Amino acid sequence: MQQTVAPTIEPGTSPAVATPAPVAVTTFSILAFLGLSHFLNDVIQSLVPSIYPMLKTRLALDFSQIGLITFTFQGCASLLQPLIGLLGDRKPRPWLLPAGMIATLIGLLALSRANNLSHLLVAAGMVGLGSSVFHPEASRVARLASGGRHGLAQSMFQVGGNAGSATGPLLAAFIVLPFGQGSIAWFSLVALLAILLLSRVATWHAANRRPRATRTLATAQALPRGRVVLAICVLFMLLMSKFIYTTSLSSYLTFYLIERFDVSVRDAQLILFAYLAAMAVGTLCGGPLGDRIGRKYVIWGSILGVLPFTLALPHVGLTATVVLVVVIGLIISAAFAAIIVYAQELVPGRVGMIAGVFFGLAFGISALGAAALGALADARGIDFVYMVCGFLPAIGLLAVLLPRSPRPANRFRVAATK
Repeated sequence: MQQTVAPTIEPGTSPAVATPAPVAVTTFSILAFLGLSHFLNDVIQSLVPSIYPMLKTRLALDFSQIGLITFTFQGCASLLQPLIGLLGDRKPRPWLLPAGMIATLIGLLALSRANNLSHLLVAAGMVGLGSSVFHPEASRVARLASGGRHGLAQSMFQVGGNAGSATGPLLAAFIVLPFGQGSIAWFSLVALLAILLLSRVATWHAANRRPRATRTLATAQALPRGRVVLAICVLFMLLMSKFIYTTSLSSYLTFYLIERFDVSVRDAQLILFAYLAAMAVGTLCGGPLGDRIGRKYVIWGSILGVLPFTLALPHVGLTATVVLVVVIGLIISAAFAAIIVYAQELVPGRVGMIAGVFFGLAFGISALGAAALGALADARGIDFVYMVCGFLPAIGLLAVLLPRSPRPANRFRVAATK
């Protein structure tokens, strides 16, 4: 089955000036390898916040120190991403994919042995560093394998990460909590499997990599520079609202459930799993939906549309809380794939750099947000954190400033070939 790609239309480009895209094939096997690798990577990544309750009790940590661990972890996860992406735009480096996972493996083993805050910070930093290398290069390979179906490819790549983030807390609840911190070392087998998969992807990438992307006249002149800068700034603000809010749930939801509703640690982890699983479903839907109806509409609906639910969350009981966090995860997660592809279309020829900047920004915002929210929780209580964060999706109103994204209906046609 071969994908015949119709002429592509970038944000702000009229159909009259759009240039035809070449016939391309969506390489689903590579997208599947990337999604599975992202799943394995984020299973490991999600172990860090998942074991916070255990570490808090075992090492007598306070919320500020928990926030510092997250700050180090997320900060290292964002540190190199723009640079890796820019270097890859100039010259692809497929070997970085398995190399980054090796760094994650080292950090994972160190995390299983850490017995004080300093050791935890070093271990979490190594796990984050591996993620910093993984995301921009893997995102570039996903676009290369997309066959023009960029939203679909980005969603398939990202949903692996969301599914891994959802599975990590579940595995922590059933493996790490019963068997202790040392059992984290068992996840080295997960890292080894990811290294094997990424070595296969790197081999394909080396055989199929293309020279530095060139800009067509249509895409280079799609929008004035000032409007592109404004659009990128708006996207940054939207990411800030999205990731500070999602960090408030991924890092502190278990504490909120335990303190407010007196649930067990295991039950709190299961509810966190439900939220993260909903995020995986929303991520899978967001990219293809953007391919069909336009990315701006997905961005608008995903971020602003979640506002009523985030405002209601701090004021309801346990059952309604579980329902609301699932609905919030489902809606708010649809935006990220659309945002990345939208930004890549705004800045043609900078696929890796844009992926690195936006993934790095997401991790960086999460790091700063986690540290600030931890301090706020210590000062005013965890309930107050969710009351304040409930207003963050209102920043979605800024999406009105984004250039119109034409509806790409019938953009792709499937032609059977022998």
